[in-house]
Amino acid sequence: MEAEAMKMLAVGLTAGLGLMGPALGIGLIGYSALQGIARNPEASGPIMTNMILVTAFCEAVAIYALIIAIILAMVV
Repeated sequence: MEAEAMKMLAVGLTAGLGLMGPALGIGLIGYSALQGIARNPEASGPIMTNMILVTAFCEAVAIYALIIAIILAMVV
């Protein structure tokens, strides 16, 4: 394979796998938070606060993966 083709393959794998994990994580976070709120409606405030915080951490991982993919596409 040519070097350019390998570079694009690396970019695709980095973006695809790096963004799939946080997407699944955010889905599971939302599912678990809604389940917890349904079981205990009085605790919805702390549950939502923690859900938003953990979702932000998952989004940070996705942004890091996207930045690495862009760097691979432009530099290497």
